[in-house]
Amino acid sequence: MKFTRLGNSGLMVSQLCLGCMTYGDKSKGWHGDWLLDEDESRPFFRHALEAGINFFDTANIYAGGTSEEITGKLLREMARHDEIVVATKAFGPWRNAPNTGGLSRKSLFQAIDDSLTRLGMDYVDLFQIHRWDDNVPIEEVMEALHDIVKAGKARYIGASTMYAWQFAKAQETARANGWTQFISMQNQLNLIYREEEREMLPLCEDEGVGVIPWSPLARGRLARPAGEETVRSQTDGVGKRIYDDEDKVDHAIIDAVEAVAEARGAKMASVGLAWHFTKPAVTAPIIGATKPHHIDDAVAALDIELSDDEIASLEGPYRPKFPTAMGMPSPPMNQVSVRSE
Repeated sequence: MKFTRLGNSGLMVSQLCLGCMTYGDKSKGWHGDWLLDEDESRPFFRHALEAGINFFDTANIYAGGTSEEITGKLLREMARHDEIVVATKAFGPWRNAPNTGGLSRKSLFQAIDDSLTRLGMDYVDLFQIHRWDDNVPIEEVMEALHDIVKAGKARYIGASTMYAWQFAKAQETARANGWTQFISMQNQLNLIYREEEREMLPLCEDEGVGVIPWSPLARGRLARPAGEETVRSQTDGVGKRIYDDEDKVDHAIIDAVEAVAEARGAKMASVGLAWHFTKPAVTAPIIGATKPHHIDDAVAALDIELSDDEIASLEGPYRPKFPTAMGMPSPPMNQVSVRSE
């Protein structure tokens, strides 16, 4: 396993992060058809730790909070907290009632306390805001996050899925007031969705913020030939909203991944993940694993150095996209275009 610092912080993380949305109580998740319960999840945490992964990401809303429960329990069984990095997120509502979600000071303090209870931990290493909240002044958000860090409930803070201008505004608000700044950005980035190359990646590289992409394999689409179905692809409503399985350009990208993988004698997933390490801002893609080989294929990506010609073949078919990314529209097309040459 290879390790690096997360952004400009001193926090050392593996260059792969295990995403824990997959693990939870099937009866409480909107994606229950492919959730793994505690006993089914245990081998994956063991496999990840044995592979050298020390970075684990979850969120308060995954599987109704049971992802945090399973993640915390299994990591407490298998690892020392001082050797691993545990990340969680807050924003989504946990009940249909006022103040039970969003990024108000009240909600953030409740969210971190509830997450720590479910995780069975005294602190999390990385506490992230899951989305931008238009209803709360950014000054309130950043001061609350700073106070959570100063209270010892989180060591660092991060953000996820927003416009670059919003992220820059949050960072400058913290900087101007002497508050804790974000060290990470968790955003959607993969060969099928590269809109973050316009502004967010350059901003993060300039600011020294570590990028930890979610859905680095486009929810599995880059790990198998175009048109091939899985239980998840058939039942994943979110995936169907953010990716168009009939998009011919996406099929061409998937075909290019397949061709590079075949030429190298590698797995498609390994090639799709290896592409992320050609982007200087990227620290650790967040991988999902429901089969043992998913972790093995991800680890293999660390040893793949794509050539310029291979990168060109993978990026060549891409065209700018308008689709929303979990409710956040892409920037206007008259802004800096994505380079694919």
